[in-house]
Amino acid sequence: MSAVAQMPIAISPGGPSWLQRLSALDRAQRMRFGVGVVLLVGVALAAIFYGRQADYRVLFANLNDKDGGAIVAQLSQMNVPYKHADGGGAILIPADRVHDVRLRLATQGLPKGSVTGFELMESSKFGMTQFQERLNFQRGLEGELTRSIQALSSVQGARVHLALPNQNGFFREQQKPSASVLVSLHPGRVLDRAQLAGIVHLVASSVPELTPSSVSVLDDTGKLLSQSPEGGSGAEVNAQQLLYVQQLEQQYTRRIMDILEPVVGRDNVKAQVTAEVDFTQTESTSEQFRPNQTADAGAIRSQQVLESRGSANKTATGVPGAVANQPPGQAAAPINGANPAPNAAGQQGTEEQTSKRESTTNYEVDKTVRVTRASTGTVKRLSAAVVVNYQSTEEKGKVVTKALTPEQVEQMTALVRETIGFNRDRGDSVNLMNTPFQVTVLPTTELPLWKQREVIDLARSLAWPLGAVLFAALVLLGLVRPALKSVPVDQSKAAPVPGAQLDALEAETPERPALPSPTRKNEAAVATPEQLRLEDARILAKENPTAVANILKIWLNGDVA
Repeated sequence: MSAVAQMPIAISPGGPSWLQRLSALDRAQRMRFGVGVVLLVGVALAAIFYGRQADYRVLFANLNDKDGGAIVAQLSQMNVPYKHADGGGAILIPADRVHDVRLRLATQGLPKGSVTGFELMESSKFGMTQFQERLNFQRGLEGELTRSIQALSSVQGARVHLALPNQNGFFREQQKPSASVLVSLHPGRVLDRAQLAGIVHLVASSVPELTPSSVSVLDDTGKLLSQSPEGGSGAEVNAQQLLYVQQLEQQYTRRIMDILEPVVGRDNVKAQVTAEVDFTQTESTSEQFRPNQTADAGAIRSQQVLESRGSANKTATGVPGAVANQPPGQAAAPINGANPAPNAAGQQGTEEQTSKRESTTNYEVDKTVRVTRASTGTVKRLSAAVVVNYQSTEEKGKVVTKALTPEQVEQMTALVRETIGFNRDRGDSVNLMNTPFQVTVLPTTELPLWKQREVIDLARSLAWPLGAVLFAALVLLGLVRPALKSVPVDQSKAAPVPGAQLDALEAETPERPALPSPTRKNEAAVATPEQLRLEDARILAKENPTAVANILKIWLNGDVA
């Protein structure tokens, strides 16, 4: 009985602590455990750092080196973290400080930009000559024009060169100014004719006495974009004519669609209009003279009347003789007794009265001068082609298509003619056709889920968190847990763990506590070793059932030392 009392059947109520488990590890297990803990701490710190990392946004982009250095110096003084992007051409700062920093830098005049305008005139130095003042004014004007041109969406960079001759009042013929503009466009952008004309007129309007023909615009490849009206070719005119014809055809097509779509339905009519336009420029001058009119109906241009009157005494003339020697006649009495009467002086002869009248009248010549200029862009002929789909009706639950009646086709044709202003004398033609439309069903190819943009963005946003969690799980399950699980446990101090009996059942040769051999009643009986052990167990169960119960309990729990 004393042997049974000495069995280690007392069980400690508490399990081994972490320190006991760590002290029970060997050197290799401790190294693995330490590496695992270090990796877990690193993943946790990386997750915290990534979660607290600020979102950086662009503060300024496309900066030159001078402005970039000045802005970086100011950011360092303001204690604002920054990063470079695009090879140093862009500066990034935290997103929550972008607007504040921009306003604070703007108060300091940053970024100044590579183009300098009229601010050059603000830094005038004492003792500056007139030539230097004119040069600064020209540089400032060039800078302001460059800024205005760079404001266009298609222009990436520009340079303006002005040739401003010195005006002198002693010169009879003053030289005219001229300008040259070099533009660099964004990749894939072009300047249309309207934008090019806007640049030319912008420069010409900013410089006094500068004409648009004296402005040259080049691109970064050296191609001349602007052409003067005197030396320009007909390519520009042809392009404008083609654009006008296209707009005219689109306008007529839109009219036909607007008038027929409410009748036949949307997508059931197609129309095309071809316009033949005459761009010939003609000018004729005619001068006509009408026949002579009567004096009353004619217009007097000028009239001149000359009238003269006079008197003459007729005296004897000829060879002196008997007639010439006649004495004068008797004088008449004076009128008022004071003045002698005519011919009182003894004049001989008779008095003769003379008169003369001349009249000259000039009439205006009836003349008509007519100058006729034919307008350009005159429509010479219109051709319209219209296709109308069959009508769709529902009969007995089925969709049935049928052709239009001749009356309906004629009515639609009349509508098209009235819409485009049909003129038979001009040679216009309208052709309306009724035919079923062929519906082409395109195979719908659904994009795989793993190729969709939303899924890709979601995967990118979750890649780092999920990767960190998986890495931590692998470290925990691959390094830490096996190191802790392999620690030997002293069963004499360990408490019974539920489910440990399964480990005992899985063991091939479980260890069982040995009991002292009880006193046998019949020593002389011959039996096998198995029978003897069985008999001893029976005797022990009868004599000390409590000890046997504890042994069975230990076996069932699997806590065998």
